[in-house]
Amino acid sequence: MVWANLEGGTGAFSSQMKSFKPSEATTWWYLPYDQLNLDLLPSHDSIGIILIESEKQAKRRPYHKQKLCYILSNMRHFAIETVRKGIPVVYASTNEQYDEPLRALAQEFGSINMFRAAERELRLTLSELIEDKSIIEHPHPGWLTPQNWFTETIGNEPPFRMDRFYRRVRKEKGWLMEGDSPVGGKFSHDADNRQPWKGEHQPPQAPEYSIDEIDEEVIAFVNERFAEHPGEARLNHLPTSYDDHRKALDFLSDILTLFGPYEDAMTKESRGLFHSRLASSVNIHRVLPQEVIDVVVQAEVPLNSQEGYLRQMIWREYVHHVHEVTDGFHLLDVNSTTPPNRSAGWQMQLENDDTAHPNHLKQIKSLPMAYWGQSSGMDCLDWAVESVMDEAWTHHIPRLMVLSNLAQLMDIEPRQLTDWFHAAFIDAFDWVVEPNVLGMGTFALGDAMMTKPYVSGSPYIKKMGDFCSSCEFHPAKTCPISPMYWAYFERHKDAFAGNHRLAMTLRTLAKRSDEKKQHDRGTFEHVTRLLGEGKSLASQTKL
Repeated sequence: MVWANLEGGTGAFSSQMKSFKPSEATTWWYLPYDQLNLDLLPSHDSIGIILIESEKQAKRRPYHKQKLCYILSNMRHFAIETVRKGIPVVYASTNEQYDEPLRALAQEFGSINMFRAAERELRLTLSELIEDKSIIEHPHPGWLTPQNWFTETIGNEPPFRMDRFYRRVRKEKGWLMEGDSPVGGKFSHDADNRQPWKGEHQPPQAPEYSIDEIDEEVIAFVNERFAEHPGEARLNHLPTSYDDHRKALDFLSDILTLFGPYEDAMTKESRGLFHSRLASSVNIHRVLPQEVIDVVVQAEVPLNSQEGYLRQMIWREYVHHVHEVTDGFHLLDVNSTTPPNRSAGWQMQLENDDTAHPNHLKQIKSLPMAYWGQSSGMDCLDWAVESVMDEAWTHHIPRLMVLSNLAQLMDIEPRQLTDWFHAAFIDAFDWVVEPNVLGMGTFALGDAMMTKPYVSGSPYIKKMGDFCSSCEFHPAKTCPISPMYWAYFERHKDAFAGNHRLAMTLRTLAKRSDEKKQHDRGTFEHVTRLLGEGKSLASQTKL
């Protein structure tokens, strides 16, 4: 079977679908998995929708079962919701890529319309169909900002920096502005948004959603067809229907007041704290970005929380533009290496890749199984990974300052870490995960996006989280993170020479005794060897 329509069957989903002829719509639109919103379309009159499930795409990476469930159930719910509005829907399933059924449908239906795909992978898959006009590509209306705002303020080439673009967007849109001046007198309130959480202001419970027969059918399908993938197939914590996504958007109002001050905080008491968890809904357009902006700018909450959340939404636009102007970094001239494997250490047979990928610091160690749920013995890392394995999600500070930070300190190959994020996180797509991991979470792009690497020792993690109190390692005496931090800068000091943002760090490093440097190097070798062998650091506190 190359492809087949899912309609007229006896299943919970197929029984609610019916077949449609080409003549039942004047124009047909293919909506990919991340464009599931009719409001993107110019008109609902005399249009038909094409949706496609691709088994080959689902097996391209070791995608978390919840991510597969989430995409498939949202596509199926959206299809049913669309049919109930009287709009024809052709829903196809293929064991090949998306281009095979689209090529056949174009021969039957004529040219098919679609918005420019956000993901580079999908653009490449459909490139021949677009070139031969089987698919007519249109600008994607889901983005909040045009590319010229980015290129006029930042340019087409690195270094790319957020601040000028952020100010341009605020001024153009009038968000939190009084004329040409920002409300409150300054554009950034980031200094007010760095508080650790010590148990005050109890966080609200994250939304839970009822499981309907469509969800149940998808869960069973994923368990049967993708049994070798990581994670547990479940959907009770993820929105799949239109009403679910309205509930997800409503949760933003519940957390927004305290989002700002605690947006960088981490705690074992609450995985989400005051984070909205909306990225997954927005990234597939079940909730439109403008809907989120409207809630934020109209909310009667402290300014630092408004501005902090608005900054996150504009950052999303920023990384999309970086992805676009660099063609997913393929147009950048940066140091690169060939990754040892593209499965991120998960035991799956994937296609070989001999392409070179950004790797400024030439980091080549393989991602340890600790990132797939095997205990590392470090409480902060194990907590963050447990959250990802359980929910396919954790908020942005564990992503940056635990998961990415420790991978950097261990010299993990950046593409392997990026592949892990792409496969494991519910909200990860190439246009967002690559800038965030290759550009920010690691230093794989050099200074193309960041002036210095986001790395830290144990003091930051101790300050912003509560892991150290329950960890076997003492943060100041036996924790390996700080020695690994200094070993990282010792190994890569030549790459950072002349970087003014790191001048103090490098001066401190130069004063560090040979004995301490030897201990740092030994700690790095000890940790990477044990974790690389799939062993835990627990009960081996003498480093």
